[in-house]
Amino acid sequence: MKILITGGAGFLGSYLCEYFIKLGHFVICVDNFISGDFLNISHLMDNARFSFIEADICNNLDVECDYIFNLACPASPVIYQNNPIFTFKTNVFGSINLLELAKRNNARIFQASTSEIYGNPGVHPQPESYFGNVNSIGVRGCYNEGKRSAETLFYDFFRQFKVDIRVARIFNTYGPRMSSVDGRIISNFICQALKGDDVTVYGDGSHTRSFAFVDDIVDGIVKLMESDFCYPVNLGNPEEFSINEIADIIIKKTNSNSNIVYKELPEDDPLRRKPDISLAKKIIDWEPKISFNNGLDKTIECFRKRF
Repeated sequence: MKILITGGAGFLGSYLCEYFIKLGHFVICVDNFISGDFLNISHLMDNARFSFIEADICNNLDVECDYIFNLACPASPVIYQNNPIFTFKTNVFGSINLLELAKRNNARIFQASTSEIYGNPGVHPQPESYFGNVNSIGVRGCYNEGKRSAETLFYDFFRQFKVDIRVARIFNTYGPRMSSVDGRIISNFICQALKGDDVTVYGDGSHTRSFAFVDDIVDGIVKLMESDFCYPVNLGNPEEFSINEIADIIIKKTNSNSNIVYKELPEDDPLRRKPDISLAKKIIDWEPKISFNNGLDKTIECFRKRF
């Protein structure tokens, strides 16, 4: 098969590129390097089944493909808030372009949606049936509402043109190849701890997150893509930790002398985030297999090598 992966030089996208190359498929990777990194795909460049196009999905793509995986949007608050209009355009104009491409090719298309569509949730854990609590005019709105708009477009193309779609709402994901400058909790804490800097917690540290290792999420994406189910499915790890717990664990694992310091919680930052994955278990027989402890060890080792 010919598989198009947009955002393919990103953290998650690069793992998908590797996965399908290993299976013997032809992979077309598209990225504009707004948040992707060439180092994530450099080891694939000499592979005859891999090709790279530097492009923005807000512009039309004209390629032949059987599967499309759309991961082309910055997921880092630092990056997407730096250029909010571009972020929103990527979700809306980019989705339209890729859906039109899927329609022309009669291709199946996957949308990497996000737990952020639930906003600061009033329901815990969050099932797919929950409509969310999102501030459309807040600083996170460009991403939250952008992803919600993308889902709307996917289902309108599904209803109107019978485009073959799959949608995963991906919760916090971590692992090797995470950017050290994207402002995410795991990468921030590891980098600060390894350097011996203060570990920065925003808020009082009592708010919670749940984290899935990248290999588990790739497995879930592939299983969903190969299933017959076309409605949104949560992919994430339901094991929940407070931010204080995560900081303590990482400081201990890195043998760091760092201290925890507290700063003001950013606007609209969710207080609790945990997926209900009962649908994923039922539909695609999926649940995370890699423990937070083991996943962190692999991630910390990767960051040690960088430093």
